[in-house]
Order: sequence, then C-alpha cells, then structure tokens
Amino acid sequence: MTASQPLDTPLWAFALAVYGSDGVADDCLDLQERLGLDVNILLFAAFLGTVEGVGLEVSDIAAASAEVAHWQAEIVRPLRHVRRTLKPMRAEGLRAQVKAAELEAEKIEMAMLWQWSRAELAGRQRADDVLAANLRTVLEFYGANQAEAALPRLLAAATAYKP
Repeated sequence: MTASQPLDTPLWAFALAVYGSDGVADDCLDLQERLGLDVNILLFAAFLGTVEGVGLEVSDIAAASAEVAHWQAEIVRPLRHVRRTLKPMRAEGLRAQVKAAELEAEKIEMAMLWQWSRAELAGRQRADDVLAANLRTVLEFYGANQAEAALPRLLAAATAYKP
C-alpha cells in the first residue's frame, strides 16, 4: 500500500452499503467466527460479481487473500482482538477509538484488494450472473459446506446495490 493509492474506492462504497444491509453483517460475522473467513474477501468477491461481472476461481481467491494476508494478520486481527477484549472492561472510550482504527484498517485492506484487482483481473471477460458463483468460490476456499453457500441476505443486498 502506498500513499498514492486511494482509500475511497468503489469497492469500499459497495462494502459499506451491502454490509450495512439487514442481516448481512450477522451472516458475515458468523462465517468469520466459524470458518476464519476474511469478510473483506467475501465482499470483494461479491463486488466483482455484482458490479464488474468478473467470475473468480479458487486460485483468484487464494491470490487475493495472499495479497492482504500480512495486513490482515498483523493489523486487522490484532485490532479486532483488542476491541473485543475491551468490551467487558467497560472501557468504552478506548474501545470506540480501537473500533475506528479497526474500520480504517479494513478500509486500507479493501484499497489493497482494489489495487490488486486492477492489476490482476484487468483483462478478464465480463459475464452476467456470477455473483452466486463467486460467493460459493469464496466459501469453498474457506472450507464451507454447500448448505452455507446460499447466503441469501448477502445475495439480495449485493443484487440490489446501485452505485
């Protein structure tokens, strides 16, 4: 990530809108807890399928995940851990600051994914109706079973998204 890379990308706008839709955050956080899934990768795949019509293979998810793995491990997860640790301690002021830092770290991760996609997926053929397939591919990468692959609220929110 360099200082010249924009943080307010179309991917970030999509992620905020879709994640904020009814029930989507709960579904995503459940998968994060149970599978170790990176919610940003899931939203990234949804964006590519919905907005750009780019279908993804497991190898694409692996490469995108590798692109942000260090940032996720060294910055995002530790901030999340601190925020969760502070919750029962009733340190709400500090917890709010850590939560803001965690959100900014997530935004930076999304910018990293955005830049990666511009370089690695630029020549990809576009297709309709690849959203569900992209979500299944992410879940496959994280070892989810087929019953979890539907994600109806995420599908609905992504499909309804208007930039």
